Amino acid sequence: MKLGNVLARRGRLAAYKLVLVQAIVAGIISILFFVMWGAQYGQSALAGATIAVLPNFVFATLAFSHSGASSAAKVVKSFYWGEAVKMLLTIALFTLVFINMKVGFMPLFTCYSLALVVHWIAPLYFKQS
Repeated sequence: MKLGNVLARRGRLAAYKLVLVQAIVAGIISILFFVMWGAQYGQSALAGATIAVLPNFVFATLAFSHSGASSAAKVVKSFYWGEAVKMLLTIALFTLVFINMKVGFMPLFTCYSLALVVHWIAPLYFKQS
């Protein structure tokens, strides 16, 4: 197996680990909203969690498809494409939620925001290997 593939796979696995932590925290927050305030708030929080987690998963998949110095241009291009798809998917998911669901804005944006904060803070706790 080529070194570039190994590096891409290692980066992808680290990114998936980060997304998994984000999904777990967002899921716990959604459950708390459900238990404390009922089904509508729980579903709204879960929608916020999905809007935060799914685009990050797609980004991780696209961004870490290439690695290595010999494919530096592909690496940069895959990161740009990953970020563009992530932004468009986030916009599309917010649009779908607002059109198709009766959402509570507070749980939706609270869970979305906390999931993003976890995504930013979690790498501080991961060991680089």
